[in-house]
Amino acid sequence: MTGNNVDVNDLKSSAKTGGQQSDVMTWTALLGHWVQIARGALFLPDDMSGQRLRESVPDIIMLQAVWFALDRLDDLDGGERDLGMDRAAVLIDRHRDALNQRFSDTPMPEVLRQLVQDAVSQLEACRAG
Repeated sequence: MTGNNVDVNDLKSSAKTGGQQSDVMTWTALLGHWVQIARGALFLPDDMSGQRLRESVPDIIMLQAVWFALDRLDDLDGGERDLGMDRAAVLIDRHRDALNQRFSDTPMPEVLRQLVQDAVSQLEACRAG
């Protein structure tokens, strides 16, 4: 997803700047990004590849949402933080499994593999920190 779409790494960078104004800008950027993903899915080809990508939109959105939630995990107290990591692990597993199943007979696009890896790496960093 390139061109005029917002880059996932750009969104991650803007989320790390902190502050209330940043939170609003991050939400706006995320919402705009997700709307672009959904709109872009309408123009995917009607072949199996396009269908797989259209069906992957909810997984893409959730994996990005989990990444952002984990990025703000330090805002929670200890018990909520542990619960958040457990919930993140379940969501990552669920959406990774859905993508793996959807692409079981063909290579998963690199952007989707990277999205899963980013969420997993973020969870691992939270567990280590």
